[in-house]
Amino acid sequence: MDLIPAIDIIKGACVRLSQGDYASKKEYGADPLEMAKRFEDFGLHRLHLVDLEGAKGGEIINIKTLERIANHTKLVIDFGGGIKTTESLKMAFESGASMVTCGSIAAKESELVFQWLETFGKDKLILGADAKDGNIATTGWTESSKWKIGPFIDMFLQKGFERVICTDIACDGMLGGPSFALYRNLLETRENLRLIASGGISSIEDLRLLKTIGLDGAIIGKALYEGHISLGQLSAFKEESDAS
Repeated sequence: MDLIPAIDIIKGACVRLSQGDYASKKEYGADPLEMAKRFEDFGLHRLHLVDLEGAKGGEIINIKTLERIANHTKLVIDFGGGIKTTESLKMAFESGASMVTCGSIAAKESELVFQWLETFGKDKLILGADAKDGNIATTGWTESSKWKIGPFIDMFLQKGFERVICTDIACDGMLGGPSFALYRNLLETRENLRLIASGGISSIEDLRLLKTIGLDGAIIGKALYEGHISLGQLSAFKEESDAS
């Protein structure tokens, strides 16, 4: 299971939200690059980088942050937020993203995302399936779409997607544990699904259970910033997981 620390960006700084509420913003560091270097120093290889201003506003805002982290670390970065056009997708790749998460655009313009899959391939794209009360949420989680999470994921799996980042928005930033039942349900009948958990992770035990359930990856955010999980603990768990 991939262990993926998260950096969310507003105005160039590391922040975290609670349940996607921008009014709940809490800043944890003025320089995302220094935070990314800390992750790398502890032996972590992945990074989930989200432009929250881009997600809400509809175009990439913090592209320079992506460039700086990509140019000064060896982290494998998946980037999301503000990816609405083929030009913005190419910009993210050219600026150093190894993968791009397609969230709002997948719910609003699925045919365009299917074209991207044909052009760039399944290893470069991740489906963002973030749910609020069972419906896919869009536009920085400020809007609810018509899509139920199961059929939404199924549509993209049928087209060739494999990786899906799934957040139960009610859990995000609350440090109360991830949505285990949701993940079990999604994995139960979808053999080709490579599911990445996001939201609510608060302990190493949460990570152990997610691995047991069969998650392909887990994104860890506020638990790191608030000290519920230390980077030393995460590094040790990674070594343990890699050896097993």
